[in-house]
Amino acid sequence: MGNSRIQVNKAHKTRFTSKSSRNLHRTSLQDSGRIGKSDSNNYVKSAKAARLQRGKMLREQKKAAVLKEKRASGGLNSAPRVIVLFPLSASVELDSLNEDLFKLLSSDGSEVPSSSTVASSEYKLKATVLKAPHRDLLTCMEMAKVADLMAFVASASSPWEDNNSNYIDSFGNQCLSVFRSIGLPSTTVLIRDLPSELKKKNELKKICTSQLASEFPEDCKFYPADTRDELHKFMWLFKAQRLTVPHWRSQRPYVVAQKVGMLVDDESSGKCTLLLSGYLRARKLSINQLVHVSGVGDFQFSKIEVLNEPFPLNERKNQNSMELDALHDEEVLNSLVPDPIKQEPLVVENTPDLLAGEQTWPTEEEMAEADKNQKQGKLKKKTLPRGTSEYQAAWIVDDTDEEDSDIGDSDDNRMVLDREEDANEERKYDQEFEDDEKSLNVRDFDSGTQNDSEMMDDEDLTDEQIKDEIKKIKEAHADDEEFPDEVEIPIDVPARRRFAKYRGLKSFRTSSWDPNESLPQDYARIFAFDNVARTQKLVLKQALKMEEEDRDDCVQTGSYVRLHIKEVPLGAASKLSSLVNTKPIIGFGLLQHESKMSVLHFSVKKYDGYEAPIKTKEELMFHVGFRQIIARPVFSTDNFSSDKHKMERFLHSGSFSLASIYGPISFPPLPLVVLKISEGSDAPAVAALGSLKSIEPNKIISKKIILTGYPQRVSKMKASVRYMFHNPEDVKWFKPVEVWSKCGRRGRVKEPVGTHGAMKCIFNGVVQQHDIVCMNLYKRAYPKWPERLYPQLL
Repeated sequence: MGNSRIQVNKAHKTRFTSKSSRNLHRTSLQDSGRIGKSDSNNYVKSAKAARLQRGKMLREQKKAAVLKEKRASGGLNSAPRVIVLFPLSASVELDSLNEDLFKLLSSDGSEVPSSSTVASSEYKLKATVLKAPHRDLLTCMEMAKVADLMAFVASASSPWEDNNSNYIDSFGNQCLSVFRSIGLPSTTVLIRDLPSELKKKNELKKICTSQLASEFPEDCKFYPADTRDELHKFMWLFKAQRLTVPHWRSQRPYVVAQKVGMLVDDESSGKCTLLLSGYLRARKLSINQLVHVSGVGDFQFSKIEVLNEPFPLNERKNQNSMELDALHDEEVLNSLVPDPIKQEPLVVENTPDLLAGEQTWPTEEEMAEADKNQKQGKLKKKTLPRGTSEYQAAWIVDDTDEEDSDIGDSDDNRMVLDREEDANEERKYDQEFEDDEKSLNVRDFDSGTQNDSEMMDDEDLTDEQIKDEIKKIKEAHADDEEFPDEVEIPIDVPARRRFAKYRGLKSFRTSSWDPNESLPQDYARIFAFDNVARTQKLVLKQALKMEEEDRDDCVQTGSYVRLHIKEVPLGAASKLSSLVNTKPIIGFGLLQHESKMSVLHFSVKKYDGYEAPIKTKEELMFHVGFRQIIARPVFSTDNFSSDKHKMERFLHSGSFSLASIYGPISFPPLPLVVLKISEGSDAPAVAALGSLKSIEPNKIISKKIILTGYPQRVSKMKASVRYMFHNPEDVKWFKPVEVWSKCGRRGRVKEPVGTHGAMKCIFNGVVQQHDIVCMNLYKRAYPKWPERLYPQLL
């Protein structure tokens, strides 16, 4: 027999392995938890627990904040809730509803007291009921700014037209649009004049609710308000309701004055101390803060007195006899006096340093160089127009094209002047250019060369004939709506003087423009921030810190205070004293820097119901939060892809625009309502709605004009263009600026032709004979400083 062989099983064949070898890689259940899982799972578990704990803590903080807010708004020491009754139409009768509410809130159901505030022991509630007068837009706006609850009142017996109910009239629709822009607080609708029969009552209420539901927020409730039981149900629900107010209103402390007085020390000075008595709302008020009286201005405190509660929730006292005591009878619980070191100074305008731009005494080398230059006065020197900086020189470039080298000598370059010519130009540019729409004085302009030379085919035309021909061409080609920026150059005024402040841009979107270049004198009176967002964050953080701390110089929210505001104009104070019973007088504390002037930019949209044109720099009334200011804005396009904004001559309908004004600093977000007071009419009209967007003096708003010319002779990509300018010097001046045509061609000016302003142009494509050649010029536009800042200071 042969040699015996030993069987060797393959290692990777598990069916040949023993049972013990197959179980070597397995572990016991006790060791599986220790070996199979890593220690990182412990960190995952701890992170998850931390997240859960943090979420629980945030929920508890929110609950505590809601509970604190509810107790502050409805507690014994809280300010009365302000209920504004607004009629949706002229047919609504508010006097009867106001009387019913006061009878309900009064314990014995007596008549309406002289004060609009009442404390109800039955409901454990203090309330101030205000009636919004119909057709008085300003008063309705001021009431909506301080309202805790807007109770819109509709009449079920409103007239019916074409089977459609007219529950809201035109004034009601206008006020609703304004209230939405300002920010609606908690809202409700009270339906009056419902029939007594239950079936008809429910049907009519259902119809009224369906008609009005689209005009109000989703959480708005509709209540019948004819009987005492219905008003009783409404008041109990109102007492338990958590009221919401606009966010901008909760950032600043404010007082709605119930009494206004004056302390006059010296009538000859024209100043007095204004006394405003009312409840402090929203936040704590510091004696060292500045205060703004709506419609009057910013002032400092001389003293703040905390008075006793005029409307305590005490059942043992007769609430109906509760009236505001006289000033000398009110008990002063505490008195705060400002600290001169900590008190914020009242700074409105910046005081520029007149010597900041002065130069030092010249050195001997500089004086020697000046003498050398004076001796070489006849030598030609490259100079710039008067008022032109080194940065502006970058916009005026010499043409170095080889194609123009044979005609571009030093005499043709407008930027090269003789010393003698420079002296003449100095005298010419001493005139101040007031406005682009006004013609300039050109008595010193030598126009003799315009009459002793020829211009191609127009050599025998007079100035009147040229004007008539330009007019005919303009009427045949120009369209004011499609090309609103087109302007016409007067024949008797040189374009280089008429548009001396303008420049050309290669690209409006990407070309650079120094924001600090050639600023107007008004910019020396304003303030600017290095970082507006960071400053606002620090200011709000400081205000929140003051709210959380227990400080001796602050008055608690809900206290009844008397504000002593010093150095208020006597005429404005007397006017406020006469208006306190008809409209709310608001005094609110300013945040840091909010009294200083700067450039504010608003995003505005023209109100649909306002049809009259709104022109740039027209005087308008801006309601910014609690503030009322007079401004003369500049409108511009709201570009997101560019740092430059094109000025608009009018505010257009249907789109948002940017409105820039000089005004006191206010930190966004704040609502805006623009009003226009027409001549001969005391009632203002709503012109535009919007909001505060930014505080940025460096934002560039450029005014654009288009100069147009018409091809006279065309040869493929070359054309002779006339009527854009009227003398060759203007052609040389604007030679570096790019031209374009309305048919989509782009080109440049090659040289002037003749003495009447014609020029040769080269384009990037074939030019049509009927085409129109255009040139874009830009200059920076600024708002106009208002003659008066506040409407009450008249």
